[in-house]
Amino acid sequence: MSTPPPPPPPPPPPPPPLYIPTFVIGLSVSTLLDRQEPGPSRPSRTRPRCNPTQALHGGKSKVITPPYPWATNHPATVHSLYKLLSMGIHAIPGKVKCKRCESHYEMEFQLESKFTEVAAFITAKKSTMHDRAPREWMNPLLPTCRYCEQVNSAKPIIDRKKRKINWLFLFLGQMLGCCSMDQLKYFCKHTKNHRTGAKDRVLYLTYLGLCKQLDHTGPF
Repeated sequence: MSTPPPPPPPPPPPPPPLYIPTFVIGLSVSTLLDRQEPGPSRPSRTRPRCNPTQALHGGKSKVITPPYPWATNHPATVHSLYKLLSMGIHAIPGKVKCKRCESHYEMEFQLESKFTEVAAFITAKKSTMHDRAPREWMNPLLPTCRYCEQVNSAKPIIDRKKRKINWLFLFLGQMLGCCSMDQLKYFCKHTKNHRTGAKDRVLYLTYLGLCKQLDHTGPF
């Protein structure tokens, strides 16, 4: 009598889920407005872990005129994703200049899909980043020029006045790496984050800082 074949090995465990934002893509604005933003949770009695993006006491908290409809009256700060959608803001425009033909024009990024893309990237790779920006952020792939169709050529035009920098546009296009070290330190200064170290460190904190502004409940 022959021996029966061994049972097949169990299937591998499913991969960890990617980031799922607190909003649902495809909801109408009227449906979204019917939802209530979650209220503040009760403070925990346990001591929080040290976090490089934890607020410090040395940053400024001055009030400015919002440079964009999606910006708040505090420097380097944007409204939450929930707030932006409730305001009817679904796309974020910004100015770019082609490095080849030197054409200036305005382009835009879809708010929901691009935020989900960046957030999913962070969720998938955060454990291997070691609090440093990856190569994709340090040397961002630029959009293709609308006019001459040169790839990796439409560079964002960053305002010389730091309070007018279009942070959300740069974030959604994953082009914050085009900012200078001084500009990134400005963001960290006014959002009360550490601003010392190499550029990859400060750039990483800038990305995570904007993620937290947009969705404070996310895994950032």
